[in-house]
Amino acid sequence: MKIYIALTLFSALTVAGCKAPPPAVTDDTLVTSEVDGVRLTHRHAVDAPDNFTPVNQQWRALYNASVMTRPDFSGKVVGYLENGKPFTVLGSVNNGWLAIADDGQQQLIGYVPRRAGVMSERYAATLRSDRPRPRKATKQVCVDVGGDSKACRHTGTATWILE
Repeated sequence: MKIYIALTLFSALTVAGCKAPPPAVTDDTLVTSEVDGVRLTHRHAVDAPDNFTPVNQQWRALYNASVMTRPDFSGKVVGYLENGKPFTVLGSVNNGWLAIADDGQQQLIGYVPRRAGVMSERYAATLRSDRPRPRKATKQVCVDVGGDSKACRHTGTATWILE
């Protein structure tokens, strides 16, 4: 009986000392990285940048841009910015790319090129300046060439047209 109790206690202590294995790391596992003194929380699939300059501003997308896993075009696409939608720029990173988060969030979701967006305060002015400008009306210079015919030239070109 004593041996039975001793074996039961021994097996209970052995099992109690076992740890459960850590959960498997997937692309969606949240990790924390420290870059240039700034702590960044991001998914395991998103690479930490080599350098980081904090910005922490709200920007708006100028076009439907791909959100990449690393700050260059060799990364994988993990999402998209929608044209005109706001997002948070956490900081400026390698090669002039932006580390971004969802609007109002602080978790790094990926990287976009700097030209993909503009600060929210300058969004309307940027769109206005990007519109095609109307061309100035060109004057025609016409000369009678005899009878009912004339030759005309636009001031912007050197081509004469007989009419």
